[in-house]
Amino acid sequence: MPKLLFSKMRFYTIKDLMQNVKRPRRSDVIFNRNRRKMDIQCHMVQKTNDETYPSNLSYQTDHKLYPTLEELLRDKKYLAAFRSFLQSEFSEENVDFWLSCEDFKSTASMDDLGWKAEGIYQKFIQPTACREINVDHHIREKIKKTLEQPSLSCFDEAQKHVYLLMERDSYPRFLHSDAYLSVKNKSRTLWYI
Repeated sequence: MPKLLFSKMRFYTIKDLMQNVKRPRRSDVIFNRNRRKMDIQCHMVQKTNDETYPSNLSYQTDHKLYPTLEELLRDKKYLAAFRSFLQSEFSEENVDFWLSCEDFKSTASMDDLGWKAEGIYQKFIQPTACREINVDHHIREKIKKTLEQPSLSCFDEAQKHVYLLMERDSYPRFLHSDAYLSVKNKSRTLWYI
């Protein structure tokens, strides 16, 4: 018979000893955890206040290192990199819709307005569209109603919604992607040459 690591006698002895040990209640564990977090946060605040760095450094000054999404969409190099990044995430229809809306707003003749609006609706907004964008039902219905007599502003709400989606979701990930870094580094080297 194989030797047992613990005999029955030892097991019961250990079990009896464990009953005498005072276990912390769940609330004590949570309070201690929160207290440690507060201590760490206070220590971090003291450390940052003691440093010689100016206290007005913030996200806003750090944010100026990156182009805004609007600037990114206007620059051809960054736009191409952003589109390829979105293709890798299977969401390039957002930037294509935004660009189509910008083209639509620059339409001069009222005759072209109707067929362009219908084309954008069928390509991006219609529920069975091949490149359907993520907008809610209310925006779809508003656009569908305005297609009877389209105006230059009929896609504004959907365009703003898609812009905010890209700004909050895709754009921050793009700024940390290899696609952005390679374009940024290429533009630096070209500037120095």
